[in-house]
Amino acid sequence: MAEGRSLPEVRALVGASHGITDLAHKLHFYDQWAPNYDQHGVVVGSAFCPQDVAALQYRAPRLAVDCLMQALPGPHHAAPILDAACGTGLVAAELQARGFHQLHGVDGSPGMLDQARARGLYQCLNLCILGQEPLPSAEGTFDAVLMVGALSDGQVPCSAIPELLRVTKPGGLVCLTTRTNPSNLRYKEVLEATLDRLEQAGAWERLVARPVDQWELATSELEVRPGTSDSDGFISGIIYLYRKQAAAQAEGGRPGA
Repeated sequence: MAEGRSLPEVRALVGASHGITDLAHKLHFYDQWAPNYDQHGVVVGSAFCPQDVAALQYRAPRLAVDCLMQALPGPHHAAPILDAACGTGLVAAELQARGFHQLHGVDGSPGMLDQARARGLYQCLNLCILGQEPLPSAEGTFDAVLMVGALSDGQVPCSAIPELLRVTKPGGLVCLTTRTNPSNLRYKEVLEATLDRLEQAGAWERLVARPVDQWELATSELEVRPGTSDSDGFISGIIYLYRKQAAAQAEGGRPGA
C-alpha cells in the first residue's frame, strides 16, 4: 500500500479547503480531491477511515453518530437515514457499524458521490446542491437526518436546514455539526440564529448542544484552542441534535402521547 500524505501536507490541503468561500469553487475542489480522498484508506475497528482525514484525527462522524444513537430507539436496521453532504461516506461507515442499513446520501460533488458509491454502503445516492436545490425526497421520509462537517462558509448555507427538517418524519431526529474555531465563529452565529428561529416557531426542539474540544487537528496556529501549540493543537466543534415536532404540536395543538 502506498503511503498517505504527511500531516503537514494534509493540513495544507484542508486549510486550503477552509479558505474557499465560493460554493462553485468549493465543489470543484472536492471533485479534484475525491479520487485521492479515500485512495489510502485503512480499516479502523469496523469503520473505513481515509488516511487524509485520519491524519487530522477527524472525530466528527463518530461523535455525531454516537450522539444520534443515544436518542434514536431501536431496532436500527430498517430505519431510513439521510446522510446530507455525505462526501465519500464517512458517516455511513459509522452508521453501518452500529446496525443501520437503510442509508441514503446526497452531495453536491459528483466526484465524492462516485467514491461513496464505490463503498457500497448506501441504498440510494443523489446529486444535490444543498441550499440551492430541494432534496429529492418526499416530506417526512427519514427517521433521522445527519449533516456532518458541511455547515461552514463556502459549503452548505444555513438556508438548507428547513429542507432537512422537511424530509424528517414527525418525531424524527436531525443531527448537525459545525466547527467552532475562530474563522468559523461568524457562520456559527448565523447557524444558531437559524436553529433558534425554527425552535421558536415550534418546528423542532433541541435535545443536545454538545461542545467538543478535540474536533480535529488545527491547520494553522490561528485556529488552535488557547493553551495549545500549532504542532498538537486541536480546533473545537459542536454537535446539535433536534427532534422534529409532531404536526399538531408544531401548529399549536396538543402534543401526542
